[in-house]
Amino acid sequence: MATSRAARLAPVVEMAEKVERSAVQRLGHFQGQVRLAETKLAELERFRSDYQQQWIANGSKGVSGQWLMNYQRFLNQLETAVAQQRKSLAWHENNLYTARTAWQQAYARVEGLRKLVQRYIDEARALEDKREQRLLDELSQRLPRHEQL
Repeated sequence: MATSRAARLAPVVEMAEKVERSAVQRLGHFQGQVRLAETKLAELERFRSDYQQQWIANGSKGVSGQWLMNYQRFLNQLETAVAQQRKSLAWHENNLYTARTAWQQAYARVEGLRKLVQRYIDEARALEDKREQRLLDELSQRLPRHEQL
């Protein structure tokens, strides 16, 4: 009886495992997106730093007003790009957090179902062992006893 309960749960376990595998894939996807966004942000910040070093190098030699205006305009564009990339990174990190939470819930569900199935199997095994023991006891009582002299 308990074994049939475990067998009836098999499709539910399979569906839960499928959901968990899908959640793992999404989690991996979003981890990749976060790494990519982090890399892009680091590149932008490195480029901005290099550009500022150019200002220090060229500024000490003296620059034209036009060069200074172009520098300032481009630096503002870089700052905007860095800010946008930080927002993008935060968005991807939020997606990663959501995906991780979904995976943890799916994993917990699968583990709970597996434990329930194992409990049903253990119960069925225990019942079967008791049934066999009863049969053996009955058989041993039916056998004629030979008393030794």
